Amino acid sequence: MPVIRDIPLSLKTREVLRRQGLGGGAKVRPEIKDLILELLTSVKKTRLLEPAVAYEYYTVSSMNGSQTSLEGDKAIHGPLIPAIFPEAKELAVLLCTIGPRLEKQVTDYSKSGEAMRGMILDGIGSTAVDMMAPEVLRRLASEVSSRGYEISSPVNPGMPGFPLTEQWNLLGLVNADEIGVSLTASGVMVPRKSTSMVMGIGPQMTRWTQAEVCARCSLRETCHYKVTE
Repeated sequence: MPVIRDIPLSLKTREVLRRQGLGGGAKVRPEIKDLILELLTSVKKTRLLEPAVAYEYYTVSSMNGSQTSLEGDKAIHGPLIPAIFPEAKELAVLLCTIGPRLEKQVTDYSKSGEAMRGMILDGIGSTAVDMMAPEVLRRLASEVSSRGYEISSPVNPGMPGFPLTEQWNLLGLVNADEIGVSLTASGVMVPRKSTSMVMGIGPQMTRWTQAEVCARCSLRETCHYKVTE
């Protein structure tokens, strides 16, 4: 099962601010912006980000209203994928992480009473995870194009019609151990700055904007990070 590690991440202050719920023209104190720049420099210098992606392609055997059956007697459950990817010939299952080092530094800041540093660094970690997906999708799009296929936009467990309990299933469909990702008994990913996703693959696949993704999300009414346009 393939693993990608050479993923360039160029983080910008505006992206970190949006992940902190401070986008959209919100006024931000200069000292906060200075601290973000300081921490971004520190993250790069100390190599707190260790991005890695494990993924695998699976041929679709069949679909019904509640699950997608895959080669090798495997399946992904929930009505979302059959509803929005009915034309998919394959599915790509991906697991992304930035590794445990940034998370450990966030904990260290919290323990030493540097709550603001910890909060901003945590936001930097979330921003890094967000930025991994477009880069990885570009690579996979290039791979499948040789077969005359396109990739869809990704969907994630927890979206309506895609149960969060499918996290256990998805980790079993990729080489999660190779990139150091596991699940707690309650289903929380370790490291926490990790995400899983599924994409449809076929001759003509559906794509949507980030605003449309946010509109599908079950947290769309309360999320501070949603994109609306």
